[in-house]
Amino acid sequence: MHLSLCVSAILLTTAVLAQQPGLVHSEFLFDPAPHPQCHASTIVETKSGLVVAWFGGTKEGNPDVGIWLSRHSAGKWSPPVEVANGSETEEPRVNCLNPVLFQPPGGPLLLFYKTGKWWAYVKRSTDDGATWSKPERLYNGFFGPVKNKPVMLDDGSILSPTSTEFTTPEGRAWQVHFERSIDGGESWQRIGPVNEGLTIHAIQPSILFHPNHQLQALGRTQEGRLYDVWSEDNGRTWGEVRLMDLPNNNSGTDAVTLRDGRHLLVYNHAGNRENKTNGPRSPLNVAISNDGRTWEAALVLESEPNKEFSYPAVIQTADGLVHITYTWKREFIKHVVVDPVKLVSKPIIQGRWPQ
Repeated sequence: MHLSLCVSAILLTTAVLAQQPGLVHSEFLFDPAPHPQCHASTIVETKSGLVVAWFGGTKEGNPDVGIWLSRHSAGKWSPPVEVANGSETEEPRVNCLNPVLFQPPGGPLLLFYKTGKWWAYVKRSTDDGATWSKPERLYNGFFGPVKNKPVMLDDGSILSPTSTEFTTPEGRAWQVHFERSIDGGESWQRIGPVNEGLTIHAIQPSILFHPNHQLQALGRTQEGRLYDVWSEDNGRTWGEVRLMDLPNNNSGTDAVTLRDGRHLLVYNHAGNRENKTNGPRSPLNVAISNDGRTWEAALVLESEPNKEFSYPAVIQTADGLVHITYTWKREFIKHVVVDPVKLVSKPIIQGRWPQ
């Protein structure tokens, strides 16, 4: 990164931190970058610290794009290393995309990812991401998590949020479904799809927890707004996919239920809810909710016009802090730390972010 850009980023970060309660720390995972472009980060907490993965290479879709990873230890991020690529599984080599990290309790760390033919693979690590097994392909129509993290349910099962994109005679369909495992991710049961994919083009769900075994999944659409869908039975069956009041510019989101019961959503509060225009993937925002239905504005992570700040991933770690990673202009992966106790929020009325 050029020195002038570094200085500008530091000054902007300092100003933002001073103005927005709850923002603790902001940093790039690497600099210089080991690849010309990168995208679609994922973050997880292991017993030895944070681990982040993303895809990187010359350009999304090119055969040299692989899955890269960095581990946080002793207050700093390790140099990025490539931990998966398309030459391991296909000849000629194809691109990799959309990694998702997940740490089952007591089991190996799992890395799910896709290759250029949208084949799904998983690798396993018994040393918190330092080394990895050979890739195992998921067969029989299973995709694994498509962008956002699986969750552990109170019955000990894993519920993985996923989706498909395919062409029908009526047009391009986007459908949400779920995959459930009762054996730590060794085998899976498919649930859904929960929508027909043409009226509301919905993909890339995140899962939130509510009382009495209620679950809420929400994410990205082509209809100019976020969607959500609810389950009353711990994810075994789901209701109707509906559009939320929050705008969406056809860009990925992520969300997490905090230990105090609130819900935190990271997304681009951009696009037009009425005419479905996509628009730039900026600004990047954090919203907070008590019930998953009414959301309030909490933070603006990035706001530079006509730039890309996208595809967030979010978790809450054991110390109560929230960690967010996201794509920064397709050049870097940025990591932001938030103290949710200190957030100050304002109502979002009719989809308008408060000034």
